[in-house]
Amino acid sequence: MNDAHDNDGSPHDSDDMNGADGMDGFDHTNDELDGEPDDLTEAEGDDPLDDDLLEETLRQAAAIMDPVPAQLQQTAVEAYALHSLDTQLAELTFDSLVHGIPVRGAEDAPRMLTFHTAELTVDIEVTAHGLMGQVLPPQEASIEVLSGPQPTSPPTLTADDMGRFTADLHVTGPFALRLRTDAETVMTEWLRV
Repeated sequence: MNDAHDNDGSPHDSDDMNGADGMDGFDHTNDELDGEPDDLTEAEGDDPLDDDLLEETLRQAAAIMDPVPAQLQQTAVEAYALHSLDTQLAELTFDSLVHGIPVRGAEDAPRMLTFHTAELTVDIEVTAHGLMGQVLPPQEASIEVLSGPQPTSPPTLTADDMGRFTADLHVTGPFALRLRTDAETVMTEWLRV
């Protein structure tokens, strides 16, 4: 009797008949996805040239649709130029919006800010009526209030010999202070009011 048939004459399952192809003639050994992309489709994001082209196209579109104002660009260049000079960055160490305890019933509470360098502390209070502050240790200083693109030179304040300064400036948007003392020039971090 032939090994490929049962006793009743019908073929039985054997590796000789089905092999790896099975009865339908298709290869079922690779039915599961092996994680590799199909020959017909490319994996997305694999081509760095496409990413570079897309980035450049978006830059060009942004330059046409929403160009950077020349004054803002000049302010950015000036701010960057300061980082390598003798100007020290005063780091924000206290912000009443983040660290302060809210007072019940207080409306338009002033925003209190403290900036530090190794040798200098600047305390600032920003209100709807302006700003006031003090330089510690107490000393005279010239203080420029920087606030985004400005058509003219920034307003300049003078701290007295006790380090106190005040201005009736309505500070809006991002702002920073540049302090010039006899010993050093200090720039605060930029903040949004």
